[in-house]
Amino acid sequence: MSTARSASSLQLAREARERFVAATEGAIAPLAHAIRDRLTAVAADVGSARTMQESRDDLVAFQGHASQWVSLAQTGWRKALGASPTGTTSSGPAALRLELIGDEVVESNILASRLAQTIHDKASFELSDLRLRIQHLEGTHELDARDVLKPETLAKLLVEQWLAAGLSRETWSRVQGTVQQALADVVAKAYESANAFLIAQGVMQEIDLKSFVRRTGDAGGSSTSSMGMPVSSNMPMGQGGHGPAGGAMPHGQHPSQQSPQPQRAGSGFQPSVPSGAPASSSMMGSSPLAFARQRAQTALLSLKRFVAARIGGDAGASQPGGGATGTGGGIAGPRVFSRTFAGAIADAEVAYRMAATQYMDGAGEQATLIQQTAVDLRRRTAELKKRAPTTADKATVEIVALMFQAILAEERIPFSARVWFARLQMPVLRVAIAEPEFFGTLQHPARMLIDRMGSCVMGFDAAAITGSALENEIKRVVQVIEQYPETGQRVFKLVFDEFVAFLGRYLTQSDATQRVMSVAQQVEQKETMAIQYTIELRKMLNDMPVRDEIREFLFKVWAEVLAIAALRYGAQGEHTVMLKRAASELVWAASAKPNRADRARVIQDLPQLLQRLRQGMDLLGIVGEPQEGHIKTIGATLTDAFMSKTEAIPQAKIEAMAERLAHLEDFVSDDGGASDLPLDAQSIELLLGVDATAIEVIPDTSGVKVAEDMLAWTHELQVGNWFMLDHNDRVTQVQFVWRSDRKQLHLFASADGRSFLIQAGRLAMYLQAGLLVPAEEETLTARATREALAKLDANPERLLN
Repeated sequence: MSTARSASSLQLAREARERFVAATEGAIAPLAHAIRDRLTAVAADVGSARTMQESRDDLVAFQGHASQWVSLAQTGWRKALGASPTGTTSSGPAALRLELIGDEVVESNILASRLAQTIHDKASFELSDLRLRIQHLEGTHELDARDVLKPETLAKLLVEQWLAAGLSRETWSRVQGTVQQALADVVAKAYESANAFLIAQGVMQEIDLKSFVRRTGDAGGSSTSSMGMPVSSNMPMGQGGHGPAGGAMPHGQHPSQQSPQPQRAGSGFQPSVPSGAPASSSMMGSSPLAFARQRAQTALLSLKRFVAARIGGDAGASQPGGGATGTGGGIAGPRVFSRTFAGAIADAEVAYRMAATQYMDGAGEQATLIQQTAVDLRRRTAELKKRAPTTADKATVEIVALMFQAILAEERIPFSARVWFARLQMPVLRVAIAEPEFFGTLQHPARMLIDRMGSCVMGFDAAAITGSALENEIKRVVQVIEQYPETGQRVFKLVFDEFVAFLGRYLTQSDATQRVMSVAQQVEQKETMAIQYTIELRKMLNDMPVRDEIREFLFKVWAEVLAIAALRYGAQGEHTVMLKRAASELVWAASAKPNRADRARVIQDLPQLLQRLRQGMDLLGIVGEPQEGHIKTIGATLTDAFMSKTEAIPQAKIEAMAERLAHLEDFVSDDGGASDLPLDAQSIELLLGVDATAIEVIPDTSGVKVAEDMLAWTHELQVGNWFMLDHNDRVTQVQFVWRSDRKQLHLFASADGRSFLIQAGRLAMYLQAGLLVPAEEETLTARATREALAKLDANPERLLN
């Protein structure tokens, strides 16, 4: 680009931003009127005395600060335009800067992210097009994090200025629905207007993602993608993620920016051992999970043999040209689309998308609507098979259609979710034709995505799913995949990662679960720290002449005291530092005192030392008679030290110990001793003073060895999956919702609000004994593959008819 051209392009980008800011700035004052009207209506409602008072307080506060908020927001928004980078992107180091963020900042970010998410949902296509045009003008690959065109920028500014004007987060939370409704349409129209302006200036008048794909042509004039699309990482791929309370979250790369993965030559049906799974047959059967994988791989292999027998030729070899012509070669890999066939799939996808919308919006019995959906898909499958250029393509169309028929017929998936699943048939068909490894591995991103979504929704009833954040996330995932048809498995991989991240937040969003997680995480951290503190104390005292009574007290009691203090007050908190110093003082006081000055010092400091020891034991919950027993033992030991004629511990060693204790955390790792983590309801209540009656704590059984393959299985459990738990002669359906950072604690939740916190070793024992059984023996796509194979076995002619 010439310098003149560059200056002109940057000016166009600048003007587009100015138009966008002007359009959205004009919505702030009307937004304030809408908020005032909402607060007035709420204040007039009849409710409890407390609710009515809060509503009146909200209205009075807003009336007093509304004009200031409008002024601050408008001024800040205009300044944001000046600060918005042009033609540059965030630097790497800045993006990777790590900071401690306060709770208030996090809460504000959550409020802002909810608003940003609503704008994303409303204006995803307009925003996507505008981003591409701006990036084209500025020669960048992504928008800066502070760019005014990003919904997060406007949302964050409005919340920040709301707080700066003296209004509360609680009031914002109560009017956020009004804010979202009033602002989303305005911002969407502002994006549309900015796009119209750039189109009128001749900037990318038509946007075709094909132009962003580097291609290599073939003799037949068709082409295959070589994914190297310089498309923004900020395209709508990341628009549906949710923060801790449902807000937006920043996402990773656009699917086109993921690093290319080599496609396999040879048969697309060649089975492979899943990543991370043992290859030997003896090990493959070591757990039910491995057995299920082996069974699924067997189904894939059987399907390969079936297709090879009907199509002819060696199913393990591909046709020249990728199977673009001829009838042999089975479902070979990797192949390319003819333009005509690609267009036919796209037409079928759009037509079904419109039909599916009508099904979901229309009235009638769900069973009838599902039947209509199945008939519609069957008809479109027949039309596609007629237009398929090769027998391999015909077979792929039929197999994918049969798989989705099985998914659509799965009654355990709520109706609304099934319709969204059905919309994935055409995108999966496109991937299966271009990337036949879809039929050869359980680890293909398209399979993994469908399996993960299916495993989550099959445990909920329709009422729990309809209108929920989970249904909205599934909807977003499908729409994103439909929006980027040319990106192959990359879009599936990206939205899979996003869906997994979403699950981690969605399943733990309730206050009760958050409390359980917080307590469990702290218990794990406290116990692990206590074990490590004990190890370090043993090292320190290894070559010191310290009485056994003092050693036992430090190892069994004081290590626990230091761990709890570090957790409650911080490792360098004043109270924690005092308790650390007490340990070194106790060691010195209990050592031999051959001279008068040392004995006088002990007598002078003893009351204060004993007081500190009592404070530490109080913190640990050792009170009354047990505490007096420890104090009596320590007192007797100190008396003996007065009479001892042995060599005293050098002061330098005591000082070295005190210094090491002061920075004990520097020597504590995350791995040592974690397997010995003690856990029970009492330790939870002791740690934070909470009632643990709602938590079923299932700790490890001491002295019981657990098979390594069972422990490995616990690490492979996927958040969101459902299980049947047989605990204390009661069978409960539970969902796996959380695993602690050190993978020692696992939280399962039931529909009736109970929580089961299970330690890793005990969880492995439950899995081995069949007390915790997966609700589904196989994944959704594995079962669909077997059912498709059964239908083909019964009616082989349908494969190519």
